[in-house]
Amino acid sequence: MTSDSTIPVKIDDFYPVVPAGGVGSRLWPLSRPDRPKFLIDLLDTGSTLIQDTVARLAPLGSELMVVTGERHAPAVAEQLPALGARDIVTEPSPRDSMAAIALAAALIEHRHGDQIMGSFAADHVIPDAEAFRAVVATAVAAARTGKVVTIGIEPTEPSSAFGYIEAGAELDGTPGAFAVEAFTEKPDEDTAREMLATGRYSWNAGMFVVSTSVLLGHLARLQPTLESGVRALAAAWDGDGRADALAEIWPTLTKIAIDHAIAEPVAAEGGVAMVPGSFAWHDVGDFDSLAALLTPAEDGAVRIGRDAAVSLVDAPGAVIVGGSKPVAVVGIADAVVVDTDEALLVLGRAASQRVKDVNL
Repeated sequence: MTSDSTIPVKIDDFYPVVPAGGVGSRLWPLSRPDRPKFLIDLLDTGSTLIQDTVARLAPLGSELMVVTGERHAPAVAEQLPALGARDIVTEPSPRDSMAAIALAAALIEHRHGDQIMGSFAADHVIPDAEAFRAVVATAVAAARTGKVVTIGIEPTEPSSAFGYIEAGAELDGTPGAFAVEAFTEKPDEDTAREMLATGRYSWNAGMFVVSTSVLLGHLARLQPTLESGVRALAAAWDGDGRADALAEIWPTLTKIAIDHAIAEPVAAEGGVAMVPGSFAWHDVGDFDSLAALLTPAEDGAVRIGRDAAVSLVDAPGAVIVGGSKPVAVVGIADAVVVDTDEALLVLGRAASQRVKDVNL
């Protein structure tokens, strides 16, 4: 935590939730459907992204829940041995973020009554855990007023890779929290530059803090099939009827993101608040952003998961990932070479976002 003793380490009635899904398609072939990026030690630190996420959140709550796919649950359990079996909630198939978060909310409320829950993706990099936890504490205070609260990230550039949150007036009685005027989908760079010039916009990192009763109440109005479905699943989850309930109900749940299901329509009604976070935050969305987080060796190359020889000839800015054979890069600036057991990828760092278009 920060040095401010008024900010508690553990927050009463706060339940962190970590949705662990997605493939990380722009980090292919390092990240694959059977090895998503949250299970990888991307930064060569000795811990994976989900391990770092849970370590960052664990001091805030007495319990913590991870929601992940059935195929990833064994690896999640292996990487997070402190979690019990009931703390790892498995989805039989992807139904987007709203179903995962709503199921967590229904389970928490069924087991413990109304709680303030916080949803934080498993694959974000936040070096300053204390600053992050201080912002979460403010978000919890705002959520106690009945708001859906999101954490906005202070932009460092006019990026077109993220959505944006427009802040309005500060909330009465909750210093540091602001009304949300609107959410904006990923803009082009010129529009993003104009937005940042106003001083009212933050990046949307997809972090939400809200009481379970408020979240499920909004769902009952806006997505009633989803709300009734997850409540039925929660009622059956800890008994013998879980498998049958999942088989019957899960395929019927609306496949929709929490931004579209809750954040945007509730913001239009005045029910969403935002707490700005000035801590460093990284989505690690592609090889260019990954390389920017690492220190090049003396030869100028960034190495990730690699000990074998690398030779650069007039090839500044190279990124070499994995592999056991010697690699030479000649006359190509900002080259990325990714060598795994399954595939070989060669690209320029400027084209990192286009990896998702690979069709193999």
